[in-house]
Amino acid sequence: MTSANLLADAFGRVHDAVHNAADNLTPEELAFRPYPDGNSIAWLIWHLARTQDDHIADVAGTEQVWQSGEWAPRFGLEPGSMDTGYGHAPEQVAKITVDSPEVLTEYYDAVHARTLRFVATITDGDLPRVVDRNWDPPVTLGVRLVSVINDDLQHAGQAAYLRGMIEYG
Repeated sequence: MTSANLLADAFGRVHDAVHNAADNLTPEELAFRPYPDGNSIAWLIWHLARTQDDHIADVAGTEQVWQSGEWAPRFGLEPGSMDTGYGHAPEQVAKITVDSPEVLTEYYDAVHARTLRFVATITDGDLPRVVDRNWDPPVTLGVRLVSVINDDLQHAGQAAYLRGMIEYG
């Protein structure tokens, strides 16, 4: 197994977790917040997709998927917004709404496809490349990709937990 195969497998697990958390829910269920300061399934999946989109585009040197469509208004944001959800206050979390789970999964699927195209090009020799010097130590491509996978799986797990609360009370 190559590093590219391993990364593709990990991102595939994120893909499955996103769909398992969101598929067949109503807009009201996707917006459910267990307490006023909590996150919703819609926000969690939007945020993990936005973060993955932002970080993968950065390391791949490409435009974000978010920029290639009218995604912002479909999530309740102003057209042209590049928000990723980092540091959102409860009022900002509440603004992220969708009309259907397909809005979430269509955006995530487009990000996932772009991610897999990039990951397929990675060799073991690429992983030590420094991609962010704003940290000490500087962040390598390998560390950035593992960080995205970790963050995505945490948020997908939170969304799955919320789904369980909705389905089983």
